[in-house]
Amino acid sequence: MELYEKNGNILYILNILKKYTDNEHMLTSVDIQKKVKEIYNVDIDPRTVRRNINLLKEKFGYDISSRQENGQGYYISKNPETDFEHGEIRAIIDNFSYANYIVPSIAKSIIKKCKNLQNIYENDKLKDYEIFSRDSKTKNMEVIKNIEDISEAIQKKYKITFDYCKYAITNKLEEQISSTPVVSPFAIVYDKQQFYLIAVKEGNTDFYYYRLDRIKNVNVLPDKISIKKTKSQIQEYATSTVEMFGGEMVEIEADVSMYLLNDVIERFGKDITIIKKSDDEFKLIVNANELGFRIWTMRNMDLVEVIRPVSLRTEIENVIKTAKNKYGI
Repeated sequence: MELYEKNGNILYILNILKKYTDNEHMLTSVDIQKKVKEIYNVDIDPRTVRRNINLLKEKFGYDISSRQENGQGYYISKNPETDFEHGEIRAIIDNFSYANYIVPSIAKSIIKKCKNLQNIYENDKLKDYEIFSRDSKTKNMEVIKNIEDISEAIQKKYKITFDYCKYAITNKLEEQISSTPVVSPFAIVYDKQQFYLIAVKEGNTDFYYYRLDRIKNVNVLPDKISIKKTKSQIQEYATSTVEMFGGEMVEIEADVSMYLLNDVIERFGKDITIIKKSDDEFKLIVNANELGFRIWTMRNMDLVEVIRPVSLRTEIENVIKTAKNKYGI
């Protein structure tokens, strides 16, 4: 056992430097000696500490500041190429805390791993961390594995099949299998806190979206993908859809309130035409699918007026008339 303990000295010291030091919290060789004894129950002397720290610096390239350099003690600096900054870790934690596509238990496991990448002082800033969101997370435990399996199928160009679930109201609200398609997968994209699979259903040529949190029992088939799609086609489809509805793209013109300018950029990107009409309104010209744009327009009815195509404008007018009849207006 003693041999293993001695061989582990350099790892004990490295872990202590990573967990308990930064440029505001430094440890002397005696402090590190005490920490090794306290945490790992191993006896080392200060000379062993200094020797192993020199080895970490000279042979492994760790950026470790010493007492000779700072006048106080040892601390290890973050490697900008491999170590996350505290703000980056916080962003990852926030993403998994609030993302709807991942079950709470897996989110907590990932967050714990993220915290283990930080020192105790950075984690102390998260001690009062709370999540303020609706309970809308998926109950599908397979999402992370779906990403792995589908990504491998895309890379190796194999077709897949899966159970696709949607909500139904029976005696209660529950998820049911609505279809079991065979598809050729081409890409996984992330939009509005959800992952989506872009694929072509067997017997079709057009792209279609599937939400990953509704996919279960993914099975990679031995059949190779035969249909050809270019990266530019995938990119065009991914950036032109609205509300994750696929379909034929058309040029749409609308007058939009300046209030929605940021939302328009975030939703449609910058490859669009925007013409200022006044301080309160701008003209938007964008290529998108009609169904998705209609839903977005209806959500912002008082702020958007569709000009063309006429078919879309007429469809929205009919929806408004139907709604007025329902409410007796």
